Amino acid sequence: MQKIKHSVIEDVFALVSAGLFVAFGVFLFQSQDLMVGGAAGLALLGTYAVDMNFGLLFFLINLPFYTLAWTQISKRFTLNTFISVTTVSVLTEQIPAFVDISHVNPFFAAVFGGILIGVGMLIMFRHSSSLGGVGIMAFYLQQRFNIRAGTFQLTVDTSILLCALFFIQWHLVLISILAAFCLNMVISLNHRPERYFPNQVEKQQAQTVSPQHDNLDTDMHPQNG
Repeated sequence: MQKIKHSVIEDVFALVSAGLFVAFGVFLFQSQDLMVGGAAGLALLGTYAVDMNFGLLFFLINLPFYTLAWTQISKRFTLNTFISVTTVSVLTEQIPAFVDISHVNPFFAAVFGGILIGVGMLIMFRHSSSLGGVGIMAFYLQQRFNIRAGTFQLTVDTSILLCALFFIQWHLVLISILAAFCLNMVISLNHRPERYFPNQVEKQQAQTVSPQHDNLDTDMHPQNG
C-alpha cells in the first residue's frame, strides 16, 4: 500500500494540533481524577505516588523508549513521537492557565476526554507518530518476540487501572474504563488504512486476474486502440 508523504510543515502542524487534543483530554481526566492507559496513564498514576507534575513525568517516562523507536521503527517516527510527547507535556501544564472549569460531569469528561485523546492519537498515527512509551514497547515485543501488541497493551492498561484503585475511588476507575472504551473506539473505527485507498485495493485485485484476461482487458481500453 502506498504511503502518503507529508512535508515537515504538515507534520509539525498536525502533531502540535494532535498534542492539543490529547492535552485537553488529559486535562479533563485530571479535573475528575480519571485514569487513562499507556504512558499517559503511567504518568497520571505517578502524580499520586511522587511529588511531580504530569507533564514532566510523561516526558521522563518516554525517554528510555526513544532508543527502541530509533533502532526498531524509524528515525522519522522517533522524531515525530518526540514532538508529540513534548507538545503534550508542555500543553498539559499550560492549559489550566487558559481554561478554568468550575464543574464538569465525570461521565462527560470520560466520554469527551476519551474521544479527544483518540482523535489526537489518530492524527499522530496518520503522521508517523505516537504517544510513545507503551506503544513503542508493544511494537518491539511483537517484532522481536512475536507477542501480540494489542495483548501487551491491554495487559498494561488493565494493570494501570487496577493500581489506580489504591489512589482513586472505585467508581472513578469504572468511569475510566468507559473513557478507555471511547478512546479505543475512535482508533478502531477510524484507523483503517484500507478504507482510504480503494484504488490500491482494486489494483491488487486486478493483479490476481490471469494473463489471458489481462490481454483482453487491455485491448478494450480506447487509449490502447
